[in-house]
Amino acid sequence: MRALIEDGLVHVFDGAMGTLLYGRGVFVNVCYDELNRRRPELVRQIHDEYVSAGAEILETNTFGANPVKLSSYGLAEQTEEINRAAAELARAAAGKRASVAGAIGPLGIRIEPWGPTARSEAVNFFRRQVNGLLEGGVDGFVLETFSDMSEIGCAVGAVRGLSDLPIIAQMTVGPGGKTAYGNDATLIARELTDLGVDVVGLNCSVGPAVMLDAIEEMAEATNLPLIAQPNAGLPRTVRDRKMYLASPEYMAQYAKRMIDAGVRFVGGCCGTTPDHVKQIRKAVASLQPKTVATAEPVAEAGVDIATEAVPLEVRSAWGRKLARGEPVVSVEIIPPRGWDRAALIEPARRLKVAGVDTLAIVDNPRSVSRMGALSAALIVEHEVGIESLVHYTCRDRNMLGMISDLLGAAAAGIRNVLVVSGEPLLQGPYPDATAVFDIDSIGMTNVMNGLNRGIDPGGNSIGAPTEFVQGVAANPGAVDQEREVERYRYKVEAGANFAVTQPIFDPEALERFLERVGSGSIPMIAGIWPFLSLRNAEFLAHEVPGVVVPDAIVERMRGAQESGPEAALEEGVLIALEMIEAVRPHVQGYHLSAPSRRVDVALRVLREAGVSATA
Repeated sequence: MRALIEDGLVHVFDGAMGTLLYGRGVFVNVCYDELNRRRPELVRQIHDEYVSAGAEILETNTFGANPVKLSSYGLAEQTEEINRAAAELARAAAGKRASVAGAIGPLGIRIEPWGPTARSEAVNFFRRQVNGLLEGGVDGFVLETFSDMSEIGCAVGAVRGLSDLPIIAQMTVGPGGKTAYGNDATLIARELTDLGVDVVGLNCSVGPAVMLDAIEEMAEATNLPLIAQPNAGLPRTVRDRKMYLASPEYMAQYAKRMIDAGVRFVGGCCGTTPDHVKQIRKAVASLQPKTVATAEPVAEAGVDIATEAVPLEVRSAWGRKLARGEPVVSVEIIPPRGWDRAALIEPARRLKVAGVDTLAIVDNPRSVSRMGALSAALIVEHEVGIESLVHYTCRDRNMLGMISDLLGAAAAGIRNVLVVSGEPLLQGPYPDATAVFDIDSIGMTNVMNGLNRGIDPGGNSIGAPTEFVQGVAANPGAVDQEREVERYRYKVEAGANFAVTQPIFDPEALERFLERVGSGSIPMIAGIWPFLSLRNAEFLAHEVPGVVVPDAIVERMRGAQESGPEAALEEGVLIALEMIEAVRPHVQGYHLSAPSRRVDVALRVLREAGVSATA
């Protein structure tokens, strides 16, 4: 394969594998990578057809053959075997007529800074796939359909750590010519070049027309050979089936244009077949790519366009108190199920009069749809004049939607945001709803930290930086303390300004947690939940994920309930007061829940604890 890279000629890749497997009766719920072992004759037949069509480079059937994706089929332990079998099949079909490229796709999970998976973990996942492909005898590697520059960097690192074979690196862009993280074609070309790969380019996602525009930009930004493998157009719905309608002749026409733009390697991705490859081969056999005179990647590619973040103490009144080490108080309410503004405005006015710093607004708790937290925050800030603390849940939105939400919130004056990953939808009443979880709270904190420095996840300027005071959740009572401490540290590193705990019912657990996270932490705000009744305590203990209520506390509420609802309420208030007193030396403030919007109970607790002078 290296000889093909160095000879200066145009060469043809193969086309889609999954498209043909599906067309031959393999349903989408099957692991296509496992077919290398379970139905090798079918995979080999497709390779043979591509060689006969004129493909000079075959990709192994291993796009999803990494241990993360294979684990969803219970096949993670067979990672090396599946990759080795795939390489051997392609090797046998190629013979001396074609080269074999080991195909490696994304892991299917977010890695830091957008998710909880460390780069070192990602490299190790990729290494297992690389080992299997090397054992099977590949001539090089093609890294394809990546959206995250950091993740493809991990894949390159895994290959380079085990082999000096050539690497072809391909990103994928959307209709706007940018990755999901906002990287444009110029930045892609420069960063892939800096990784030290041998060929750079694009594949999948879009048809040849959009890809051509992006390829022309890449040609101006790198001296490396270029590759283009577009889909056969965008899929269209034809009688309930998704079909790719770009003809072989149309793809061949665009292959010529790609070569005119400087492309050295052409092929196809989703929807392409041996017929497409045959036409591409015929059309480009006599063409040579033009020589593109480019400078070395310019220095501005590495320039950090981020600006300095606005100082915490001028972002909001809440931020000012946090920055100065002053105690803070927030009271949390749940938005209404409908659109009754009074359900927000009346309690907000009471809290403002009482001198509470912020009204915290929960975002679809327990997977039940309610008035949106951002909209509710705008109502109370504009009509009541109290600062809000918006709970923002990652579960229900992709990253693009979240960035749009936050930019709109910043423009509207929202400043304080508590980012949470969100509870599983199984907790809610909508069994057919689907969770997104595009990125979790760690990744979103990284995104917000970037916005606060004036850049989006793709490194593009957004103009003036946003002024968010970023909060995150902490759970001192988590069953898996190792994981909770690790995630908390990631959140701090990502740029969080403060943390709010789950409701505290075991002060010693908070102390142990703080000891483990050590110095250099951020202000900790203790979650306090005054029980209204035994039923309220049992609900929290058994039906709210992440909250730990000791049996002794539940028994206290059970004993009080036997004396009537008033006694139960008194016991709930007393427990809340005990928690405040116990954690007082360790926290900078309190985040009180107002169950059933009973702000009178929350204000009573604050008054009797001496936290709020007015109530």
